[in-house]
Amino acid sequence: MSLERMGGHVLRYGLAAILLYLGAFKFTTVEARAIQPLLAHSPFFGWLYAWLSVQAVSNLIGLTELVIGGLIVLRPLFPRMAALGSLGAIAVFATTLSFLVSTPGVWAWVEMFPLPVPSEAGGFLLKDVFLLGAAAWSAGEAWRAASAMG
Repeated sequence: MSLERMGGHVLRYGLAAILLYLGAFKFTTVEARAIQPLLAHSPFFGWLYAWLSVQAVSNLIGLTELVIGGLIVLRPLFPRMAALGSLGAIAVFATTLSFLVSTPGVWAWVEMFPLPVPSEAGGFLLKDVFLLGAAAWSAGEAWRAASAMG
C-alpha cells in the first residue's frame, strides 16, 4: 500500500471514528452539558433550546454524527453514500468552526502578543479545521470513485 493511499485511509476512517465516537458521547449528560454553552450562542443551534431539552439537542446532534460517520464507513461498498456522508461532515465541521466567532470567551488577549489566542474551548474547536479538510478530501475521493462506477 502506498503512503498516499495509507494516508487516505487514515483520513477517512479517522474522520469516521471521530464522528462515531463523539456522536455516541453526545448521548451522555456530561457531553450535553459541555456543548450547551457553544450551542446556546450559535445562530444555527441556539433556537433549538426553546423547544428541546439540553439532552435532546445533544442527542439530535449525536444521532446526526453517528449517521454521517456510518455513511463515511460505507466507502468500499457504496462510494456515493460515503460522499454524501462526507458532505454532511463538511457541514458539521463548518458549523462547529462557526462557534469560534459566536461563542464568547473562545479567544483571549495575552500581554505582549498582538493576536488573540484560543481559550481551552477555542483550542478544542481549532482541530475542526483539519477535520473539515479530511471531510472535503473524503467527499471528493468518494464522489470520484462513485462517478467511475457509473
